[in-house]
Amino acid sequence: MSDICFKSPEEVALMRQSGQLLAQVFAMLDNFIQAGITTMAINDEVEDFIIHHLQARPASKGQYGYQYVLNTSVNDVVCHGVPSLHYKLKQTDIINVDITLEKEGFIADSSKMYVLAGASPLAIKLVDVTYAAMWKGIKSVKPGATLGDVGHAIQTHVEHSGYSVVRDYCGHGIGREMHEAPQVLHFGRPNSGVKLRPNMTFTIEPMINQGKEKVKIKKDGWTVVTRDKKLSAQWEHTVLVTETGFEVLTLREEEKAVLDDNNINLDVENAISSL
Repeated sequence: MSDICFKSPEEVALMRQSGQLLAQVFAMLDNFIQAGITTMAINDEVEDFIIHHLQARPASKGQYGYQYVLNTSVNDVVCHGVPSLHYKLKQTDIINVDITLEKEGFIADSSKMYVLAGASPLAIKLVDVTYAAMWKGIKSVKPGATLGDVGHAIQTHVEHSGYSVVRDYCGHGIGREMHEAPQVLHFGRPNSGVKLRPNMTFTIEPMINQGKEKVKIKKDGWTVVTRDKKLSAQWEHTVLVTETGFEVLTLREEEKAVLDDNNINLDVENAISSL
């Protein structure tokens, strides 16, 4: 617990600012992502938008030696997909776009699935279940709860739906640094792990596989794919523990209608971009 960076009210305000700027990036992408564009085109559009329109910094660029401003994880890519000049999105694709943004010293981190018009019903179901699982985890956040409660809520929903939770990667504390304590696992036991306290900030970002949980890293050293080549999906938000529950700092405009204080009544199809 001593390693966790609890945020002051002033720091929370700055994180909220970064989170809402990041939400604007996804709003821009809603009209940009379509079949036929390269994943590098997504990277370049986001870089230009963050720097020149939002006067902010794409926090992923240069982090751990990474050259790009985001990850584009298509179909069987679990996470950390590297943008490419050569891959053009297909009508049948699903793609996760994972972006970080820093403004005035504080970082927000979020990802969103984009479902292209020809994606299969099975792919759409995976994306829906993953989105709902993320919200099951978020809904578990409140003072006195534990990270085990969060992970258990996600795991239970995912496995009940017939999918598997990737265990090699997890959420994380966030603030002045992209990766802070604690680690946020997307599986777990109730009443176990770190106890949540107000002013903690961390990401919840479940990676859910259509098949088995096992993954491998491609030769580029970044791109993580499913071992069985089945589809994977991920959603992510940056979350604040409040005095009474939670606040989603990266909440997007289309999600506000389905989020009433801490009472979530989700119609996930309304929040997924079907292109």
